[in-house]
Amino acid sequence: MSSINNVCVLSNSLPLSLETETMLKDNLEAHGYIWTTQLDSTTDLIICIGGDGSFLKTMHDLSFPTIPVVSINTGHLGFFSEVTPDQIDFLLKRLQSGDYIIEEIHPLKAKIHSEKGSYTLHGINEVVVKSSRCKPIHLKITVNGQLIQTFSGDGILVSTSTGSTAYSYSAGGSIVDPSLEVLQITPLAPINTNAYRCFTSSVIFPPSAHIHITPEREPESYVLISADGIEQPLTWFKQISLSLSFRSIRMLRLNQHDFWNKVINKFL
Repeated sequence: MSSINNVCVLSNSLPLSLETETMLKDNLEAHGYIWTTQLDSTTDLIICIGGDGSFLKTMHDLSFPTIPVVSINTGHLGFFSEVTPDQIDFLLKRLQSGDYIIEEIHPLKAKIHSEKGSYTLHGINEVVVKSSRCKPIHLKITVNGQLIQTFSGDGILVSTSTGSTAYSYSAGGSIVDPSLEVLQITPLAPINTNAYRCFTSSVIFPPSAHIHITPEREPESYVLISADGIEQPLTWFKQISLSLSFRSIRMLRLNQHDFWNKVINKFL
């Protein structure tokens, strides 16, 4: 028997999600599970209902819990999702038999050093540093102490392998198999002229890389920083230090996650 007994059910407010939530709760009771809508010390599993955006928001709202999580897709892409609403009974039977694996995903850690002090953000997909105005931002990008480039353009996006199919892909970044844990820097509208020389494609670094972003000149006062699309208050920053975090999110998988099948179905 599975060691999962207490399940926390979390859903967004869209009609299909709420309908799925009701169906899930009925099925949980029928299979002998205890369910709640609040995370507590007895929770064995989180079931998140919604799309990828809802999943990311839930993980941020819960401060990246160590409790295993599985997602039921009622959105569009569903890269984080394991099942659809019509597969709820299949999911619960697999939970009861213990026929699943736990996959760990390491988010990106960003420490922002500003005029007012330092604070830390985490991003499962990416952290973005860009201009908040209709003008270029000028940044120095250093990796492991080596100056990689002085960037001019709309901004810089640093993503995980998990985030390679999200904003990074839309900005021209490479799709990376999630089994290859890397960090990817993707330029946003880089300026590449005689005056400014920037990479025009993404650059991929090993998981041990430590990335530092600093203003080229004075501290930038018109900078927008976001993690997984969650925007932070505008700030003057001196340096942003990025690396893979030691913390992890534990994704419950029913099969070997068929990443490339999803890529083909969603993008090609």
